Amino acid sequence: MHFKIKEITPLLLVHDLEAAIAFYVRQLGFTLVFRYEDFYASIEKDGHPIHLKTDYKAPKEARAQNEAENIDLLFAVDNLEALFEEISKKEIDIVQPLREMPYGKEFYIADPDGNLIAFVGDTVTK
Repeated sequence: MHFKIKEITPLLLVHDLEAAIAFYVRQLGFTLVFRYEDFYASIEKDGHPIHLKTDYKAPKEARAQNEAENIDLLFAVDNLEALFEEISKKEIDIVQPLREMPYGKEFYIADPDGNLIAFVGDTVTK
């Protein structure tokens, strides 16, 4: 098949849509793009969207994934150390503190639903 992917938009399942929007907007600096009724929303940061969908089973399932360190989102960022320091000052669940790995530095956080988010610095992510 010949086609070009123009954009990939991850979709996270969340228990409380309002709480999820508040977390990503207030804690991580995303912008709310749209909300559809009371169960679906789109947020974005630096041109990268994430969709959020209400699923009342989400927290239990997501927390189980985190125990195995199954990453739901991976963000390659600049200024990783400064970001870690900023996040450390907030009420955000840091699952894996900043560490050096063979492929670069990283740290993990969890959103209110237990979705695991990895932040990596200058590393190979492809």
